[in-house]
Amino acid sequence: MNPIRVAVAEDELLNQERLVRLLKEAGCEVVGAFRSGTTLQAWLAEAPAVDALFLDIRMPGVTGLELLKQHGRNLPVVLVTAFPGHALEAFDGSAVDYLLKPVSEERLAQALGRLAAFLGQEARPAQAAPLKRIPVKAGEGTLFLELNKLSHFVVDDNQVFAVPPTGERMPTLWKALVEVETLFPGLLRIHRHLLVRKDAILGFRSLEDGRLLLRLQGGIELESSRPAAPRIRAELGLKRE
Repeated sequence: MNPIRVAVAEDELLNQERLVRLLKEAGCEVVGAFRSGTTLQAWLAEAPAVDALFLDIRMPGVTGLELLKQHGRNLPVVLVTAFPGHALEAFDGSAVDYLLKPVSEERLAQALGRLAAFLGQEARPAQAAPLKRIPVKAGEGTLFLELNKLSHFVVDDNQVFAVPPTGERMPTLWKALVEVETLFPGLLRIHRHLLVRKDAILGFRSLEDGRLLLRLQGGIELESSRPAAPRIRAELGLKRE
């Protein structure tokens, strides 16, 4: 499957750089990045090869909502904003998705899944059997670990670590958890920075604020995010208490 070619319009430089980085890490080809809707509009007039647009709603000149109205019928649009009050306008304008800043890897992966479906890329060609071994750094070389010998993965400062039941963090060759999710389907995202192997979960208990405390092999305990708790229960075949 060819990478999704996207263009980004975001007037805040740090937000733009972060979104572009996340899109690239997720496997997209970023063919254009602009600081205003006006410059993006001029670029689109040249009929560039682009599959989708990621637009900030509030920008100088032409806004993201205005661009959605002008181009949403021909190009799928994902709106990005710090203001949740625009959600109704976004979906009324047929936006494919609506992301709140700061955009998380997990939420971006969901948006890209919707984009792929919209573009007809949900049916992927036959692939090789999923990988079962994890390459980790070992001195000056690389060591391969069996996936079923690990409990979870954690990302810290743009470095993904594989963690066995002993709790030792072992640096991998990846920088984002979405890379691990792509190569090893079936892992459970319990937090924006944590991926867990479901078979490593021995049990869990509910915390007062709606999060879950998961107990893994080796006695490791990890806290989920509150939004992830219902999905974790569902993945484990349980209903909410």
